[in-house]
Amino acid sequence: MLRFGAVSYLNTKPLVETLPQHLGRWGSLRLDLPSRLARDLAAGELDVALIPSIEYFRNQSDYEIVSTAAIACRGPVWSVRLLSRVPMRQVRTLALDEGSRTSAAMAQVLLHEMHGLTPRTVPFPIGSQADEIEADALLMIGDRAMHPARGTYREIWDLGDRWCRWTELPFVFAMWVARRDRIIEPGLARRIEQALDASRDEGIDRFESIAVREAAGQGLTNEDLHRYFAENLHFHLGPGERSGLETFRRKAASIGLISGSNPVPTKTISPAS
Repeated sequence: MLRFGAVSYLNTKPLVETLPQHLGRWGSLRLDLPSRLARDLAAGELDVALIPSIEYFRNQSDYEIVSTAAIACRGPVWSVRLLSRVPMRQVRTLALDEGSRTSAAMAQVLLHEMHGLTPRTVPFPIGSQADEIEADALLMIGDRAMHPARGTYREIWDLGDRWCRWTELPFVFAMWVARRDRIIEPGLARRIEQALDASRDEGIDRFESIAVREAAGQGLTNEDLHRYFAENLHFHLGPGERSGLETFRRKAASIGLISGSNPVPTKTISPAS
């Protein structure tokens, strides 16, 4: 039985809505934090996982992208924001939300690209409030980014919007990755791809029912959550997303956030592999 892991965040719901049924008796699914999934996939405790794109770059020699299902954006993403107490060009300290490694790298890339900044970073623990953190700017993801922020901020960036405007490319936050040593059996990669892609397609068809089920627990209206799924997020890893992913890889490497990575493949592994 293959061990699958997916992020336990709201933006993952459409990708895993029907995945357990597709896995049946040949795969099990675990939901967890992105950092734990990345750690367990690297350690061989998971076989396939939806991991932050920055973690794929850091272990690229051992991993294969196995699906066109992904979490991406082609404009404003709403759930990833950078809030600054000073003009953005004056940021010297940056508090990074501990819930996401890719968004943390994305924020640092954009500050360097747009303003030539390399701020000192400090942690922004998941259970902390913004007013408890001493930093010029704070990266927020998920629930605390989607709800109105408390405090006085000079600038607020939606990082999806900033990235897409600056690069004219989509941004990929996470994708399905498998350990190469676990998918050597003939036909297995194709079976994994079919299950993940089918679950994504069915989840997209169920935006409305997922929104009805999840909205209240997130402090959102059904309409807001449906709009988030349908307009802010994009769930296909197409040619544009791969170009955005490759651009992110190169820019992250240029400021020392990753090293020794290779260009992003232009397509998923061959169905015959």
